[in-house]
Amino acid sequence: MTYQLHYWPTIQGRGEFVRLALEAAGAAYVDVAREAPSKGGGESNLGRRLGDPANPRPSFAPPFLVDGDIVVGQTAAILLYLGPRLGLAGVGEADGLWTHQIQLTVADCVAEAHDTHHPLSTGLYYEDQREAAQSRAKAFREERIPKFLGWFEQILERNPDGDRHLVGDALTYADLSLFQLVAGLRYAFPKATARALAETPAVARLHANVRRRQRVRDYLRSPRRIAFNEDGIFRAYPELDK
Repeated sequence: MTYQLHYWPTIQGRGEFVRLALEAAGAAYVDVAREAPSKGGGESNLGRRLGDPANPRPSFAPPFLVDGDIVVGQTAAILLYLGPRLGLAGVGEADGLWTHQIQLTVADCVAEAHDTHHPLSTGLYYEDQREAAQSRAKAFREERIPKFLGWFEQILERNPDGDRHLVGDALTYADLSLFQLVAGLRYAFPKATARALAETPAVARLHANVRRRQRVRDYLRSPRRIAFNEDGIFRAYPELDK
């Protein structure tokens, strides 16, 4: 059965972590909101699905995944569901839970990256909170990026199966999500991220190895990969990267 991914059609955002897992596994899926409105695509149709009063279990926000009668919202929950089905969650319950824990930590870092440019309110424009953003970004650059990447580095170093993967000896969605996190940080904070990656060589190698995987490489070169932009989570404001 073809999975249906519902997410905003013009940004990578949190939906990109799901897209990468589906692409890396070669799974059949439709990125529904990127379809033509006549086929149920577009932001207006996405909004109608979110606000459907007949849905007893509505998602708070995109992304959400539809698999037959099952609807799963929240990026980490979607990947927890998809992981074993796509062969991207390690072996057994312990690996599955560890992969999920790593994903939740990725989500923490993603949220903090977002809050560098919207530290006061998501309802305000960046220009309305620029001064607070500069203060928040300074702490993120100097304290939080090194701490998060340092934690991932420790995981890679301590993996009994070697430092090529975060979990076990094969690709998991945790590897793909760390790849996406590093890509986003490099876009938004190229100077600060370069400094942090110089201190976390195993993380840098994992990012390069994931990029070289055939399906990932093909996806990144395809029109299915939306470019980073200043409407998404990772935004390149030069004044926030020093």
